[in-house]
Amino acid sequence: RMEGQGSYTLLTGTEYRGTLRDGMFDGEGELVFPNGGRYWAVWHRGVPTQGKYTFADGLKYKDKKWHYCDGYDRRFYTEICSGLKPAGISQLTNLDTPRKIPEGCYDCGDGFYNPETRVIVDYKLRFLRNADDDEHEWIIRTCRKAWDETIEHKPKP
Repeated sequence: RMEGQGSYTLLTGTEYRGTLRDGMFDGEGELVFPNGGRYWAVWHRGVPTQGKYTFADGLKYKDKKWHYCDGYDRRFYTEICSGLKPAGISQLTNLDTPRKIPEGCYDCGDGFYNPETRVIVDYKLRFLRNADDDEHEWIIRTCRKAWDETIEHKPKP
């Protein structure tokens, strides 16, 4: 079994870098996700006991009193870092030019969701997972969908 310092790449493309013991994550280690996000944690027998997630753009997740993109301050992280766009030019996602969502699908944050098949694929259209009832309801209720009205704008070169 794997033992000591090392790295391990899962089939999903996620890479673990850190300490391994008896084939499990154990001690300090970090998961590096294909989308650029990172989860650093202290692991015990494969289970994180404490950890911190950092999104690909540098935004650090807080599990308590996290007011990112809530009713008090609805700015995206790129708007917090770079400022708001001029009046009349809305930013629909944290990406300056939002992804084009396939017809009939939703953008659920780590990929696209098709409510007919209940399948989530990554942004390169590779299978990620099947949505359970709770995730299905959350996506339908909160995520941006392909048929939302959008106003196109082209940034100045």
